[in-house]
Amino acid sequence: MTTYEALPIEPTALEELRTADDAGRPPVPFTDEEGGAPLRCCLRRSEAGERITLLSYAPLRRWAAGTGANPGAYDEQGPVFIHVDECAGPDPEGHPFADAHRTIRRYSGDGHILGGQLVGTVGETALRNAFDDPSVALVHVRAVEYGCFLYEVRRP
Repeated sequence: MTTYEALPIEPTALEELRTADDAGRPPVPFTDEEGGAPLRCCLRRSEAGERITLLSYAPLRRWAAGTGANPGAYDEQGPVFIHVDECAGPDPEGHPFADAHRTIRRYSGDGHILGGQLVGTVGETALRNAFDDPSVALVHVRAVEYGCFLYEVRRP
């Protein structure tokens, strides 16, 4: 049985983002008084009192830079929360942010979108279905409410 792993933002990218985001802006740190923000550095929700920042991130652009793909118009950037300082990273068990409906967007090896699917839960079955198409190189799991990028899953 194949296991699909949720990938956080890579450490090198996090280091860069903590200096300037993918829109070229410096981060604006704040203390999260309420908690509950979906953190893309450690793939969990923030706890009250943690220092975090909201910044622009271009996940497909960064993936394409490493693979030579050209996503063209599919290159987008959007808001993500991360810790202000380095954190321990994600717990490797399970699929994070599975507490609501999600959208799975499928992308080809050249970075073009192949479609999407609304799922009730992100788990092995939903991801296996996404990767049943051999032309799918990676998927982005996104929030339904705002379309925000939550995490990436690559072909095993």
